[in-house]
Amino acid sequence: MTEYFDALERRDPVVREAALMAALPGHIAQAQRATNAFALSLAGVNADSVTSRTSLARLPVIRKHRVFQSPGPIYEPEGLGHDYWRMARAIFAAGFRAGDLAHCSFSYHLTPAGSMMESGAHAVGCTTFAGGVGNTELQLQAVAELRPHGYIGTPSFLKILVEKASETGMSIASLTKAMVGGEAFPPSLRDWLQERGIAAYQSYATADAGLIAYETHYRQGLVVDEAILLEIVRPGTGDVLPEGEVGEVVVTVLNPDYPLVRFGTGDLSAVLAGPCPSGRSNMRIKGWLGRADQTAKVRGMFVHPSQVAEILRRHPEVLRGRLVIEGQMAKDRMTLRVEVAGGPEGLAEAIANSIRDITKLRGEVQLLAPGGLPNDGKVVDDARSYD
Repeated sequence: MTEYFDALERRDPVVREAALMAALPGHIAQAQRATNAFALSLAGVNADSVTSRTSLARLPVIRKHRVFQSPGPIYEPEGLGHDYWRMARAIFAAGFRAGDLAHCSFSYHLTPAGSMMESGAHAVGCTTFAGGVGNTELQLQAVAELRPHGYIGTPSFLKILVEKASETGMSIASLTKAMVGGEAFPPSLRDWLQERGIAAYQSYATADAGLIAYETHYRQGLVVDEAILLEIVRPGTGDVLPEGEVGEVVVTVLNPDYPLVRFGTGDLSAVLAGPCPSGRSNMRIKGWLGRADQTAKVRGMFVHPSQVAEILRRHPEVLRGRLVIEGQMAKDRMTLRVEVAGGPEGLAEAIANSIRDITKLRGEVQLLAPGGLPNDGKVVDDARSYD
């Protein structure tokens, strides 16, 4: 029988949605009041009017290059609340329980990852060993001597530990579960670990938002966290995409200490239909599918996904588009491949004129039937040879 971290995971979706929408106006007002960045980006917005996903979608998407000065480091705050980053839900779903010893191999310095995971493990009731990163031999020795029940860290380092244990003959048989994150977790590695007695489940979190989504033992996508209002938008825009279409993950995080409104993560994913078979009723996403920042430099000029979006907006006949850059550096060519169900004569030429007007570069246009482009979220595809 499936266990749940708390009753919120099984709420009626209508009840959950109503609670999220009821919290939105106060959250918007707090962001406007407490932060200079949102006071500027949300200037003129009546917070009391933002009570639906439709009204939320009218607000601008905020990305790091708009909120913070670059170049330079970005410092993320950490509040004092219990399980501030909300990682306990993901750690519980990965099988950790009160009384377990968790070996945490995320970094504890200059990034919040170690603190994020440790505070979440403590909220579950686990004791933690702060392994940090690197020092493979010492960490392996600690696992052999302390015999932790599970591992929390990147999947690649867990693989290194398992391989090193096999090579040296040290026993890590106590490790039977893992909660991994911070990088891609392909099914091949998941199965490789399972064959060696470790059931590993992934989480999706960022230093800005904390936990965004987490995997359950059914392994059918990732369930969105209860404090997150998640949207999938077309890269380079704030336009919400329909269920199943790949786009950028945008989150509104109901955290009064660090309010985020339509924060663009830069990650690609898609919404899955229906709830998780585990009984958790919140929205599901496919997981991490790549990065949405697809800016490319062509003949000395930067081409951004937002420019492709502007070209498409000028031509309502176009359903979807992808700018493909091919050839070799300094001898490259651009082709905007667009899906159209039909259009006026001269449409391709008109789109080519828009390409030149917006990007200041010449590009060809290829008209495709609906469904002719892959559903992978790519808006700018740099397919050049760099040999």
